[in-house]
Amino acid sequence: MIELAKVNQKYGGTQILWDLNLNVKKGSRTCIMGRNGVGKTTLLKVIMGILPIAEGTLTINGVDMVKKSVESRPDIGVGYVPQGRHIFGQLTVEENLKISLNCARQKSKLIPEHIYELFPVLKEMLQRRGGDLSGGQQQQLAIARALVLNPEILILDEPNEGIQPNIVQLIRDVLLKLNREQGITIVLVEQKLPFARAVGEEFVLMEKGHVMSSGLMADLNDDLVSQYLAV
Repeated sequence: MIELAKVNQKYGGTQILWDLNLNVKKGSRTCIMGRNGVGKTTLLKVIMGILPIAEGTLTINGVDMVKKSVESRPDIGVGYVPQGRHIFGQLTVEENLKISLNCARQKSKLIPEHIYELFPVLKEMLQRRGGDLSGGQQQQLAIARALVLNPEILILDEPNEGIQPNIVQLIRDVLLKLNREQGITIVLVEQKLPFARAVGEEFVLMEKGHVMSSGLMADLNDDLVSQYLAV
């Protein structure tokens, strides 16, 4: 579904990704992990077309995406929840959600009712400005905004950063529900190992812009955790 082969990425004269290979299967839940600064966010931005590829190939659903714009991703079924949420603070919750309805993939101009079933608090706060929400509520809004696109693939960059435990649990349950009931492919950058184990069925470990190890989450043993995740 997502395939990267020998991808190199350079930013400001510094090379971040080195001959990186990644294969995300349709319907999977993949957690990308590693210490700070190893290239995880850069990898997601490359997949999304936010950062250019210097060398290598990127295909999504069999489509060559190397030269395609960020705006092309939603139209082929890719939703993105960036690190830091990046909601529109001056717009209401409803306006934030309706922005995604402009995507060609989403034929209806109505916010799908299942969004409110997943995140009931958003229905209660439709007319509240995004900037007035708590951090946990903003993260729910950021995920919901991506889901309005009706994606086949949902890519999230550290969705639990700075979020209270009860919302972390809610996000976990929502991601599992989306994957198991709707077949949405989940690609997740996550620092918290318990959450990664709870959500992911496959792991990818990165170090210095390389994929060092990957496999089933059940095979992520203490040696790998100590080598690539322990601080």
